[in-house]
Amino acid sequence: MDEDTRYEAVRSRDARFDGAFFFAVETTGIYCRPSCPAVTPKRRNVRFFPTAAAAQGSGFRACRRCRPDAVPGSAEWNVRADVVGRAVRLIGDGVVDREGVGGLADRLGYSARQVQRQLTAELGAGPVALARAQRAHTARTLLQTTELPITEIAFASGFASVRQFNDTVRAVYATTPSGLREAAPGGRGARRGSPAAGIPLRLAHRGPYQAGPVFDLLEHEAVPGVEEVTGTPGTRTYRRTLRLPYGHAVVAVDERTGTTRASATGLGAHPGGWLEARLRLTDPRDLTTAVQRLRRLFDLDADPYAVDERLAEDPRLAPLVAARPGLRSPGAADPAEAAVRALVGTAGAERLVRRYGGALDAPSGGPAHLFPEPAVLAAAEPDGSLGALAAALADGTLRLDPGADRDEAEAALRALPGMDPATVATIRVRALADPDVAPPGLDAPDDWRPWRSYAVRHLLA
Repeated sequence: MDEDTRYEAVRSRDARFDGAFFFAVETTGIYCRPSCPAVTPKRRNVRFFPTAAAAQGSGFRACRRCRPDAVPGSAEWNVRADVVGRAVRLIGDGVVDREGVGGLADRLGYSARQVQRQLTAELGAGPVALARAQRAHTARTLLQTTELPITEIAFASGFASVRQFNDTVRAVYATTPSGLREAAPGGRGARRGSPAAGIPLRLAHRGPYQAGPVFDLLEHEAVPGVEEVTGTPGTRTYRRTLRLPYGHAVVAVDERTGTTRASATGLGAHPGGWLEARLRLTDPRDLTTAVQRLRRLFDLDADPYAVDERLAEDPRLAPLVAARPGLRSPGAADPAEAAVRALVGTAGAERLVRRYGGALDAPSGGPAHLFPEPAVLAAAEPDGSLGALAAALADGTLRLDPGADRDEAEAALRALPGMDPATVATIRVRALADPDVAPPGLDAPDDWRPWRSYAVRHLLA
């Protein structure tokens, strides 16, 4: 998009571009999402940025009205398989906070300088700035949804010191952490959660979202002990356990979607929405990682407009797209678990959970076990295809994390014994969240690219 096209999107408050770019107003020092309901600024006062981090790095603070830091992530990073796309996914998973820029570079197979240069060239910000913007959003979430002490929130958000935390909040939000907490809906007296009781969240998505088919799939695949789906269609709740870098979590996501109204009546203004969720964390430092893994599972960063537009051009798919606009292609909350489940099936996965799954310390109803780690499975059942897959995951021969190279992962999967093409395709769709996979034997023309995974969902839903 050129800048005139971006400005037209801002003028029409087009929510389709929320997360794809941001705009800042030089006269106010504020940056916004394209659908911000405020009065449209004059063109000469507007600057455009590819990321919130780039806007923050240029000295602009987040708009308090449209909250641009809370938009869905750019769908581009789901599609792209190059080093920038892989880096963005890893930063979203919290790798820079846990392992530093050096750890990010090692995972990508590049030098830290190369990663810095490529990210800055494309996104206007390097890995540290991108991680800082993410920390600021995590801090705002914890400040406004929990009663955690501010000092604890500073470190839970990934900041190295309270001073760094305070400086960042002031720079990004033009207020203090206490002021940000009081600015939450309900102010000082608002009801808030805790890591033990559950942090309430709204997981934003752009455009229409077909929650029913996603929950149908999750209910069909649910592994007892790790997952459950309760309620009736339209009002179901999905719960599962998650193993996270610092601890574990029990998450709950509701099927019923919230919807925001379009903020303008002009053509191109589209509403977004959200899924209600609750996270019970044993360690609040895992909040960012848990949220990103839920977003991948529910495919919340997709661009349904681009997907539907392309697939609707095919006469075979057009009526399916019209009937279910915004159909998603679910990913996985735990890629290694998804790979094992694709190989052994739901019944086999239930057996593994019963034998080797870790029981939670204080279950309070619902799922009470963690799916067994690859190293545990490799030691317990070393023979056959399961043992080979678990060993490859455990020793790093096979990588399925958000920054994995999809083609290299597929090659590693195909080299394992007992791994047939259909299973490899399933793992690529679910564990690697690849939007462009067609199972063997399906007539999937190139015209469906890069959205063949979504075309398959339409054919199967």
